[in-house]
Amino acid sequence: LIPTLDAIDAGKNIALANKETLVMAGSLVMKAAEEKGVDIIPVDSEHSAVFQCLSGNRKDDLDKILLTGSGGPFRETRLEEFPAITPDQACAHPNWELGRTISVDSASMRNKGLELIEACALFDVAPDFVQIVVHPQSIIHSMVQYVDGSILAQMGAPDMRTPIAHALGWPERIESGTQRLDLVELSRFDFQAPDERKFPGISLSRSAAQAGGTLPTILNAANEVAVDAFLAGRLGFDRIPAVIEGAMEGVPWQAERSLESVLHADGQTRHYASERI
Repeated sequence: LIPTLDAIDAGKNIALANKETLVMAGSLVMKAAEEKGVDIIPVDSEHSAVFQCLSGNRKDDLDKILLTGSGGPFRETRLEEFPAITPDQACAHPNWELGRTISVDSASMRNKGLELIEACALFDVAPDFVQIVVHPQSIIHSMVQYVDGSILAQMGAPDMRTPIAHALGWPERIESGTQRLDLVELSRFDFQAPDERKFPGISLSRSAAQAGGTLPTILNAANEVAVDAFLAGRLGFDRIPAVIEGAMEGVPWQAERSLESVLHADGQTRHYASERI
């Protein structure tokens, strides 16, 4: 967060490659970028897709942002089996090669909740404008629906070189080195609604986004502490949401965000969540 704000202050365009900066302090970052005339180009594959689908279209014509997600390795796993999930199982993503922390977030679909908050900040929309859709093939990286019923989708192989190349080359297109899609070979796309009973991180994130202020900061910090504890074998996979919800209820939050209030909420939450674990 702080290096991003420093880079904006120096007048640098930002290729934003993490969710947490905007989850913690989206309004602060976007306001600073606007004041400095800095462009923020998302590298996260879903937000890169939305960015591309919005390009050349009017914001007033937007009806809905459709954030897609694979559903992770436990999309078909019964909730009763969640207590026995191990870190190695949670880190075995079916489509992407990811680091361990983000793999756990993906396995629990909490990453979609974080992406919802990030999308609200990046594209200046309310949480109700963002719908999460499970798309197991991870070929459609996200979509945008307009008021006339048209839906634009950005497709590509599940390879981060594509959104990285888009951000580095923008507004031009540059070679990414990725494998080209064979739509005939793919043959089909599947879509379904996420099961928010199994994956409560989505609803927790939506609540944090609707409340605003430092509540998304609290959610993010509690999630990081809980995921670290899970990876260290100190917390069950099924108990992570309880730590997050407990922090959202137990840590005081402020309606107005400043850098100081964000950092204070982050520190308070990490202590609270650690004690709770």
